[in-house]
Amino acid sequence: VQLVESGGGLVQPGGSLRLSCAASGSIFSIYAMAWYRQAPGEQRELVAHITSGGSTNYADSVKGRFTISTDNPKKTVYLQMNNRKPEDTAVYYCILYDEDDYWGQGTQVTVSS
Repeated sequence: VQLVESGGGLVQPGGSLRLSCAASGSIFSIYAMAWYRQAPGEQRELVAHITSGGSTNYADSVKGRFTISTDNPKKTVYLQMNNRKPEDTAVYYCILYDEDDYWGQGTQVTVSS
């Protein structure tokens, strides 16, 4: 199973960015997908999680600003990030959960003026 993330880059505070993560390979059945992030010197943390049934869960720090969604036929998960803050700067990873957990390679997102 491969996960390929895209959409990272530099954005000004208050700006928007959308991350995409496309899964391919022998996927048995997707139970859920998620986005994590890791800032320099910090532990990796859960940003958003979505089940195959569409239930979502967000970190308190991003509630109301970030939205996770999926395109199931395309096996793709998105993270729409609005009203970005400097503390959102991190490497963002997507994760796919089926019988095992699969992680993408990460994409850098920098929020700076």
